[in-house]
Amino acid sequence: MTPIELVNLAKEARAHAYVPYSGYAVGAALLCADGTVYQGCNIENASYSPTVCAERVAVFKAVYDGHRDFAAIAVVGGKAGEEITGLFPPCGVCRQVLREFCGLDFKLYLGKENNEFVETTLGDLLPMSFSKADMK
Repeated sequence: MTPIELVNLAKEARAHAYVPYSGYAVGAALLCADGTVYQGCNIENASYSPTVCAERVAVFKAVYDGHRDFAAIAVVGGKAGEEITGLFPPCGVCRQVLREFCGLDFKLYLGKENNEFVETTLGDLLPMSFSKADMK
C-alpha cells in the first residue's frame, strides 16, 4: 500500500467522526505488517475526558483483532465538512499509545491539502520516549 492510498483511507475514516463540540474531524488509517488496514475516527463526548482520538480507535480495533505489528499510520484532520487545510499530527496520548506497539522508526503520514502529505517517524514526534523496555 502506498502512503497516498493510506492517506485516502484516513480521509474516508474522517467522514465518520462524531464531533459536535470541537467541530474538528480526524481520521486515521493504520497499516498492519500483514497488509490489514484499520480505520478510526475521533469520537467526542460532552464531558470531554471520554473523547477518543482517531489514532487510538484504529489501534484499539487492531489490537482487539489480535494485531500487534504495525507498519505505518496516516492521519488527517480539519474542520468537519471542509477540505483538509493543514497537518493534524497525533496528540501526546496517541503518540504514547503508538509507542506501546511501535518502534521509533514507525512511519506516520500526515495528510494535508491537495493530496499531499508529510512523512515523519514516531521518534521524530516523540523524542526521549518511554516504552515497555523502560519497565525493568
